[in-house]
Amino acid sequence: MANNQPRPSFVRHVLMVLTGTFAATVAFAFVSETFVRRVETLGLAVGFLVLIVAVNIAFDVLGTAATAASEVPLNAMAARKIAGAQEGLQLVKNADKVANFANDVIGDVTSIVAGALGISLIAQVLLSWPQASEFWLNILVTAVIASVTVAGKAVGKRVAVARANQVIFLAGRLVAGYNRMVHPSSRKTTPNRKVRKS
Repeated sequence: MANNQPRPSFVRHVLMVLTGTFAATVAFAFVSETFVRRVETLGLAVGFLVLIVAVNIAFDVLGTAATAASEVPLNAMAARKIAGAQEGLQLVKNADKVANFANDVIGDVTSIVAGALGISLIAQVLLSWPQASEFWLNILVTAVIASVTVAGKAVGKRVAVARANQVIFLAGRLVAGYNRMVHPSSRKTTPNRKVRKS
């Protein structure tokens, strides 16, 4: 009789996604709202919104590339001890989790935050130009955010599929660089000692 009970590792993964999404949403929303409220220049607020949309597109590219990349070239580079290859290989081996995190968690969170930033920007515009129509501003800002995000993802997906291995290798190098900064001692290696035969 088949066991229909969910595996503990899968349940753990779902719970991590749930808590991670909640924490990421709170963090992104807090930073964005605090930033927009304190920035008096509308241009800087728009720049921050562009940054959030760019993060959304970049992670969508990563998630798509992880599912399209091949392990073979990354295995070859990892065998030659090329920096970032091993990390890229792990991204491909865990493509489902990477895609879930990059496309769903980060993608959805940044979309929500972009919408919240849009509302804040509208409020700032109305403070500067009270004669502007709030109704049409809402429609215009929402349409611009959505169209730029979708168009950017369309271009990004094309690049991710066509150059999946290059994208993953670049991501692997970034992960490797981050690991070296966080754990500098982990990259130190000791010389190999020859084992004497008795």
